[in-house]
Amino acid sequence: AINLLKKKFKIEIGYSDHTESIEASIAAVALGATVIEKHFTLSKKLKGPDHAASIEPKELRDLVFKIRNIEVSLGDGKKKVTVSERKNIKIVRKSIVALKNIKKGEKFNYNNLTVKRPGTGISPMNWESVIGQVAEKNFQQDELIRI
Repeated sequence: AINLLKKKFKIEIGYSDHTESIEASIAAVALGATVIEKHFTLSKKLKGPDHAASIEPKELRDLVFKIRNIEVSLGDGKKKVTVSERKNIKIVRKSIVALKNIKKGEKFNYNNLTVKRPGTGISPMNWESVIGQVAEKNFQQDELIRI
């Protein structure tokens, strides 16, 4: 109900976790909870009603570490190119290439072009500006289109 409560009351929402593990608290943070209440004990073997559902020091460390990782993963809502994305950009992006052999003077069309990796040529985002243009040279199948 975290999203419902955030929307309805427009305030920060917390989560009171009485489960025996840390996953529910981590999920609550991923959904937007900003405060977590979790019972803590030095030993689950101690007598008392709350110890069995409490977390011990190592679990508390894990909980805090994982929550901090979730917070970083959620980011600030602004899309930025990451270092790993920048490093792989040419490998994972695609380019417009010849679907089959294209002769000089032939018009580029939906039947003789396709997109494939790597992204070192014309971006598929420019697809419509390539369609209808005339090939200024012969292109072999899978060759990057250059205009």
